[in-house]
Amino acid sequence: MVVAVIMILIVVGSVVFHFFSPWWFSPLASNWGYIDDTTVLTFWITGAVFAAVVLFLAYCLFRFRHKEGRKAAYEPENKRLESWLTAITAGGVIAMLTPGLFVWAQFVDVPDAATDVEVIGQQWLWSFRLPGADGKLGAADNGLIDFENTLGVSPADPFGQDDVLIEGGELIIPVDRPVRFLLRSIDVLHDFYVPEFRAKMDMIPGSVTYFWVTPTKTGTYEILCAELCGVGHSYMRGVVTVVTSEEYEEWLASQVTFAGLSS
Repeated sequence: MVVAVIMILIVVGSVVFHFFSPWWFSPLASNWGYIDDTTVLTFWITGAVFAAVVLFLAYCLFRFRHKEGRKAAYEPENKRLESWLTAITAGGVIAMLTPGLFVWAQFVDVPDAATDVEVIGQQWLWSFRLPGADGKLGAADNGLIDFENTLGVSPADPFGQDDVLIEGGELIIPVDRPVRFLLRSIDVLHDFYVPEFRAKMDMIPGSVTYFWVTPTKTGTYEILCAELCGVGHSYMRGVVTVVTSEEYEEWLASQVTFAGLSS
């Protein structure tokens, strides 16, 4: 009886804590409100299942508690109950997965107008490469990395000569313009994550992964690595600042290009 009461209090406490908890998502600053909606839907479904299961267990503890002379009935199979449980479980899984599939379809469908920004991850530093006046990023390869060319930009590609390189500094991007982040790791597995953007993606050595986002609010946001990448993982942080288009163009024009660094 005491255990049943404790289980009921756990459900009530969990629901109350969910609604009055001071911990929630950071303020949204991108177009990915869909991800918030999908997460909230998952909370509702999993929360309802959690409450139903725990309350059912509490009911069973009370209803079928020990009494002198009462004997348990052995029923190894109940096809009706199994059918109901299978149908309800399948419905819950479909309800959780379906919205995510629609969001993922948008997540990887990059707008034609998106500007490419390369993010390079290494232990334990963020670096960035932005297209210059030609609007295109030049080729790059980890095999080209040396003391003078630390990001592996190809000197033979003319599109890379005006690329802007930022090593360990602040990334500036314009507001209300789609940006495709091209993610490349120099050493181990990393994960580029800006909580306010609601978007993240693993950075796999030897591959270039990507996602896109449209920043909707100007401001400065912290970049985190969301993948354990070594003893300095917690220190692998950076800054991205979202500014107006005019401020972005002015800042971009003042940066040193790859050709300027190598000359």
